[in-house]
Amino acid sequence: MSYNTLNMLNLTNKTVILRADLNVPAHDGVVTDFTRIDRLIPTIDYLRSQNTKIVVISHYGRPKGQVNPDYSLSFLTTVLIDRWSCPVHFSEDCIGEDAQAQINDMGEGEVMLLENLRFHAGEEKNDKAFAAALAQLGDVYVNDAFSATHRAHASIDAITALLPSAAGLLVEEELSNLEQILKTPEQPIAAVVGGAKISTKLSLLKNLVTQVDYLILGGGMANTFLLAKGLGVGKSLVEANMIGEAKDIMQAAQDADCQIVLPIDVNCATEFAAGAQCEIQTTSTIQDDLMVLDVGPESIANVKEILATCKTVIWNGPMGAFEIRPFDIGTNELAQVVAKLTKDGKVKSVAGGGDTVAALDGTDSSKDFTYISTAGGAFLEWLEGKTLPGIAALENNKKAA
Repeated sequence: MSYNTLNMLNLTNKTVILRADLNVPAHDGVVTDFTRIDRLIPTIDYLRSQNTKIVVISHYGRPKGQVNPDYSLSFLTTVLIDRWSCPVHFSEDCIGEDAQAQINDMGEGEVMLLENLRFHAGEEKNDKAFAAALAQLGDVYVNDAFSATHRAHASIDAITALLPSAAGLLVEEELSNLEQILKTPEQPIAAVVGGAKISTKLSLLKNLVTQVDYLILGGGMANTFLLAKGLGVGKSLVEANMIGEAKDIMQAAQDADCQIVLPIDVNCATEFAAGAQCEIQTTSTIQDDLMVLDVGPESIANVKEILATCKTVIWNGPMGAFEIRPFDIGTNELAQVVAKLTKDGKVKSVAGGGDTVAALDGTDSSKDFTYISTAGGAFLEWLEGKTLPGIAALENNKKAA
């Protein structure tokens, strides 16, 4: 490893500042997806076994450097007690004398959750003074927020220069799996990429066409490619200003001998709503009053045949508007195919980013993928071949504890 791992540091009886990503989905104060919380359990348990005091720091939402009760982390205290099976306290600030006093009063093996880092403008500015204020609260820094490692923020980057620093077990697991599966993947390789817009995944698509044998597109972004090929897409979600980029990607794919796989047929409706009357259209006959909301049965069958020939599958994003039935069929059926191929030992599969985990969880297929990443933007930037600031910071600051 080019960075410290937990077993490389002497943590016994230390106060550990643990950078977590507790930016979890919630509705009216009720957590709707515990994935990021539960994936932290191995690190929490390890730190508790070393008789440490654990100071958890995290961002939540976008309060823009101002205190905003709507973005307080306080509602998570009871959730963490339940999920982590240990005492969890809460501090109303993430720096300062009161936070320090509360940490001093903690017992070993206990957790202190500090208030939202982004209530301070210095967090997103990677401010050294704010990082120093955070560092004063502990003896050792551990980053277990892989999903935030693409941000050069004070709690991710600047703080590592001030304390002995290490990757947590989740960060180590993420990097190990991504390296094993994707650095030297078995071929042929298919990338299944969905979602609303090309513009948010431009770098990803440009990189993938040079790395994979098949780029299978779905969701709104596929509409833009269809439009670029001169096909009508009715009143579907589309980025008309990205047609030039779509053509460039198709040319780059041709040059790299990568086959871009677009829908052959699609499931359409006049509106995106539960119970909307839907109909299957070929991609050459989409009527002007219809919107594309999912791939159709011929498209699903075509992609199944392609996936059956592959050895590695990368998945990012849904194939359609999976939130409302029946527009989840494409995502569900293809996810189940990848899961079965993985379970049968025929492919290695990795998924992550954005709505991917939620989309796959709806099929109960995610458990059979080789690896599911907790990250959104960090997963995408890793696939793009970019250096992640949080990982670079750990690699550059290998102090001993």
